[in-house]
Amino acid sequence: MESVRSRAMALAVLCAGTLMIILDGSIVTVALPAMQRDLGFSDAGLTWVVNGYVVAFGGTLLLAGRLGDLLGRRSVFVAGIAVFTIASILCGIAPSPGVLVAARFAQGLGGALSSAVGLGMITTLFAEAGERTRALSAFAFTGAVGASLGQVLGGVLTDALSWHWIFLINLPLGVAAVLAALRYLPSEQGLGFKAGADVLGGALVTAGSMLGVYTIVQTEQNGWGTRTLALGVGALVLLGGFVLRQATASVPLMPLRVLRDQNVWGANLIQLVVLAALFSFQVMVTLYMQNVLRYNASETGLAMLPAAASIAVVSLFAAARLINQFGAKAVLVTGLVLLLAARLLLTRVPVDGHFAVDLLPLMILSGGFGLVMPSLTGLGMSGAKPADAGVVSGVFNTTQQIGAALGVAALSAVATANTAGTSREALTHGYHVAFWAGAGLLTLGIVLSLTVLRRSIPSSAEAPSPAPATENQLANAH
Repeated sequence: MESVRSRAMALAVLCAGTLMIILDGSIVTVALPAMQRDLGFSDAGLTWVVNGYVVAFGGTLLLAGRLGDLLGRRSVFVAGIAVFTIASILCGIAPSPGVLVAARFAQGLGGALSSAVGLGMITTLFAEAGERTRALSAFAFTGAVGASLGQVLGGVLTDALSWHWIFLINLPLGVAAVLAALRYLPSEQGLGFKAGADVLGGALVTAGSMLGVYTIVQTEQNGWGTRTLALGVGALVLLGGFVLRQATASVPLMPLRVLRDQNVWGANLIQLVVLAALFSFQVMVTLYMQNVLRYNASETGLAMLPAAASIAVVSLFAAARLINQFGAKAVLVTGLVLLLAARLLLTRVPVDGHFAVDLLPLMILSGGFGLVMPSLTGLGMSGAKPADAGVVSGVFNTTQQIGAALGVAALSAVATANTAGTSREALTHGYHVAFWAGAGLLTLGIVLSLTVLRRSIPSSAEAPSPAPATENQLANAH
């Protein structure tokens, strides 16, 4: 019984730490105008309050995951939360734009360290497939709801106190998360650097990932011309060099065997496409509500809450049961169909739209995300051996970040290219085209799910057993 309680508390700690990281990704957006006024940001410089975090976070996830395998995942998780918390304080007291952007970069590094090992810890903590599916559903719920709640909290804290407090609030949360992690997360013995540090591989993948994410987030300023093409080619060369290094290194940073499982690489590919559609949806809907319907920041955040509530109900109370009964592939396709229906509704939102009629139905259908993410997460981690759980988690998180960044950049460009003027009618037309593009991506995701993924059978066959030592570690954690 104590082992069950230990696992439950460990899951709560991992979800709480992840929630803090994800909240920070969206809580900043509504406070950007206040930061610009107080610190004197230029328009171009202000984007780096967001982009600095995204580049550091997305660019170091894979390396962070491998560090978890080598040094022990609890140690890396605690270090990540500590770095994130210290960087949050620096953000909150930043006296100048340069300090704030540098601190945001440090936040991204801390967030990558903690996020990259979370899924790996869950795969080793929960041996039985049904338990693991429920744990992954709770973890996915945390991520899905955190992004929506961030916009609400950002608006409330900025209006009631100041923008500084969207960062300073992380101090008590971070301290509590570190203490709880040391108390409840099992102490693991990492493989050690003797198992293979692969410094060259780490340098190649980090540089390639950072350059790739930078290329994507800068497309809003640079467009998709020669400069973007050159940066993209540079990123691909670095990542190609990393793959060659992994194929020839005696002890690779990312053993290529982790991608041999068809469901693993298929889930990562599908996630790349699907999250490109879903994260751009959040951005586009927010812009529609503010620029066309004239909602303020707080009203926009509150309007997104039904989607968060729908996702919460589905992921916590339905996803695990359905996956265990019908298999992850069937549940994934069902969730994608619901999300596609929501996006098709978006293609008809009018200039004078009403929330209850035009937005609430698609917010409810967004509960399909609560089916999609637990299914993808289970499939993406299904081939992870205990020794590779950190790096597989890092790969999964990396494709998530790249998909989100690519989708926002691409669909924002589509909306802009199809907007002739600044009238509400012109803006709505541009958003309609972007929503159609997002629906196309979701359709591609459904096709890939049906053709690439192997049929996943319910329950025990979907989850590999952890190493025997894991249960001993749990028993000795207290």
